[in-house]
Parts: sequence; C-alpha cells; structure tokens
Amino acid sequence: MYDLTGFQRDLLYVTTGLEDPHGLAIKDELEDYYEKEIHHGRLYPNLDTLVDKGLLEKNAADQRTNVYSVTRRGTREIEARRDWEAQYVADLL
Repeated sequence: MYDLTGFQRDLLYVTTGLEDPHGLAIKDELEDYYEKEIHHGRLYPNLDTLVDKGLLEKNAADQRTNVYSVTRRGTREIEARRDWEAQYVADLL
C-alpha cells in the first residue's frame, strides 16, 4: 500500500466500508470527507488504478454502473497498513 497516493488509500477504505460501493456512492462519501467536489476525471482513473493493482474488483451492475469490491489482497493491505499505523498512534486510541 506504500505505493498508493493518499486519495487512492481513501478510495480503498471507503469502498471497504460502503454497503453498495458504486462510483457515485464512493464519490459522495469522499466529497463529504474532503468538503469539496471530486471530479469524475480524478475518481475513475484512480479506481481503475486500484483495480489494476489487484486491490479492488470491478463488476458491472448495469450498463451505466460499476460496483467495486475489495479483493483479498486489498483486505490484507488494509490490515497491514492498520498494523503499521498502530505502532505509531496506539497511545492516541
């Protein structure tokens, strides 16, 4: 996960936590967090990067909507990242 941008990590985390992780739902969650608009030209290429890296899987829900899911590798990467972070911020929790 060290080779991901912060935005890509946030995409991975949000996708993991959403019940119905399609593009617009992911976009809405990140816009709430960042408090600014996320353009499609930023969102979808970064989602595709996560798919290419094997962290997300993309499936068509219909002709216009893709649904994303976290792969086993993606889950392992999130767990490894949380373990790494915990060694530095455990006292804050």
